[in-house]
Amino acid sequence: MVRVMRSCIQSLLKLVNSLIGMAGIAMIMYGIWLIRAWQRKMGELPSFDDDDVPWFIYTFLGLGAILSVITCLGHVAAESARGCCLYVYMCFIFMLLMLEGGVTADVFLNRDWEKDFPEDPSGSFSQFKDFIRTNFEICKWVALTVVSVQVVSLLLAMVLNALGPHQNYDSDDEYIDPERAPLLKNGGYHPQYVVIDPVYGPKK
Repeated sequence: MVRVMRSCIQSLLKLVNSLIGMAGIAMIMYGIWLIRAWQRKMGELPSFDDDDVPWFIYTFLGLGAILSVITCLGHVAAESARGCCLYVYMCFIFMLLMLEGGVTADVFLNRDWEKDFPEDPSGSFSQFKDFIRTNFEICKWVALTVVSVQVVSLLLAMVLNALGPHQNYDSDDEYIDPERAPLLKNGGYHPQYVVIDPVYGPKK
């Protein structure tokens, strides 16, 4: 019963973790498109200073790469179901949630939140803000979905960590299958001895 439950939790964790990976890949592709647009803009207007760094584009790419790495780590943790991998995965998800919560709190509670970010010479940050303001309802549900997926993955990792890794026994009868433990199969073998009477030669 525990083995079946563990397999279901592992499959669910891999599925939910794949959604995080899809979000990371989408962010990387969008960041690459922004870089191409920024390079074309730099070519058309050579008066731009080379010291102007499009921090928003690199931040977007960095977040996408982090999500992709977390996805790979989550698949390894779900497959192995070992405590060390699951703890590292849960720490990354928790820090990601804290980062998202901090940024969200700053945006909604601070009226001058735009001053907390440096000026983006590429203009991508301003376009991103305008897009969110224009499609606020859609962006809100997308953000809630992403956060919900991360919370569900964290809970599944906690449940899988509580179940523990695979064992060589069933929790119901604590019986060890000799076919799965060949070393133990021969461990309980006791050779049989035959006792016979000694044979004496004829007396002279």
